[in-house]
Amino acid sequence: MNQSRDPTLHQRILSDIEGRIVSGDWPPGHRIPFEVDLATQYDCSRMTVNKVLTQLAKAGLIERRKKSGSFVTQPQAQSAVLEIHDIKAEVQSLNLPYSYAVSKKTSRKAKADDSRRLELPVASSVVEVVCIHNAGMRPFCLEERLISLATVPEAANADFLTMAPGPWLLNQCRGARPNTGSMPSPPVPRWPPSSTLRAILPASWSNAAPGAVPAR
Repeated sequence: MNQSRDPTLHQRILSDIEGRIVSGDWPPGHRIPFEVDLATQYDCSRMTVNKVLTQLAKAGLIERRKKSGSFVTQPQAQSAVLEIHDIKAEVQSLNLPYSYAVSKKTSRKAKADDSRRLELPVASSVVEVVCIHNAGMRPFCLEERLISLATVPEAANADFLTMAPGPWLLNQCRGARPNTGSMPSPPVPRWPPSSTLRAILPASWSNAAPGAVPAR
């Protein structure tokens, strides 16, 4: 075994596993091959494989279970602002270039299902944003978000072309006040749970092609 190849192998193993996950080849719940099997397959040390799996777990792509192995994670749905994941950081933690594009942004009235999930009155005004986040040349995940204009009226005029909805919402929540370093940043207040709805799905788990709007 040539240990000097480990840095190159690390990226190769990482890209291979990440590719299988985002392509849907390994669906949610699929068990990743054991470390010893991956080490044999790539002719590398188990330490190299362990570092790759740890990196994938930190990025939220897999879940490591003691004595059971590693499994592809299920799609996540989040509503609380403070639970928003930094998708850009997740991609960059995989040592892959990040890019982002808005597929759809529209203002409309909340449908019955929207109102029930967001705890909003029927026909409340909302902004719907659909985005594609890319890792390298491949789509990493599809982000769908509804924003209540009663809670965040600024969303009506935001185009989200340079900043994804998650970071944009956090900036709005903090009041976009810069931290000079002389004083600690104020705590981020909680908005009402009805203010946002977020569904983060690996692009392969949606019927939409990159850049397309999923059917509703």
